Amino acid sequence: MIKFPPRKKFSRWKTRKFGLRMLVSGTAVFALGAAAAFLVTSLHARARAEKPAAASRAAFLQVYRVLTSPRCQNCHPAGDSPLQGDDSHVHLQNVKRGVDGHGKYGMRCDTCHQKANLPGEHMPPGNPKWGLPAPELKMVFVGRRAGELCRQIKDPKQNGRRSLEELFHHVADDDLVGWGWNPGDGRALPPLSRPDTVAQMRIWIDGGAACPE
Repeated sequence: MIKFPPRKKFSRWKTRKFGLRMLVSGTAVFALGAAAAFLVTSLHARARAEKPAAASRAAFLQVYRVLTSPRCQNCHPAGDSPLQGDDSHVHLQNVKRGVDGHGKYGMRCDTCHQKANLPGEHMPPGNPKWGLPAPELKMVFVGRRAGELCRQIKDPKQNGRRSLEELFHHVADDDLVGWGWNPGDGRALPPLSRPDTVAQMRIWIDGGAACPE
C-alpha cells in the first residue's frame, strides 16, 4: 500500500492572508489595465484634437498673409498716420488719425476719399466709411507676428467686442473690408481672393481659432 505524505493544513489566518493577497494582486492588475486604457484613450483624444487645431493654425497663417498685405495693413498702422501704396509708405500731406479715426479738422479723410474709387491709376480710393480705426481701438497689424496678430484680433477687448462669428462676418460682408479686393487701378491685390480668405477664416474658427506660436 502506498502512503502519501500528510496533507499540509492551512490555518484560517493563512487562508485569509492568501485570499487577501490574491485580491490585492487582482485589484492591482485591474488598476494597471484601467490606467493603460485611460492613457491610450487620452492619447487618441489628444491626437483627434490636434488635427483640427493644426489645420486651424495653418489656416490663420493664410489669413495673416492677407492682413499684412498693403491693402489691409495700410489702414492698421502702428502710429497715427495711415500708410499708402504697395510699399506702405507714410501717407503724404501729413494726414493724421484724429479723435474718431477720420482725420483732423481741415484734413478729414472724406476731403479726398469719396464714396467710391475715383477713376484712373493711383487716384484716391473711396468708401463711405473711409478712415482708420478710432484711437482707443487701433487694431495694429503692422509689425505684428502671426501669433500676436491672431491673439489680438480674436480678443474682444481689442477687436471691438466682436465674437468669432462677428469677426468672420466682418471679413466676409463688411463693404469697407471688401474694398481691399477692389482697390482701384494701380494697386496690388491681397495674396488671396476674398472667398479664399473667408474659407480660411472658417477653417480657423471651426478648428478652435488656434494661434501660431
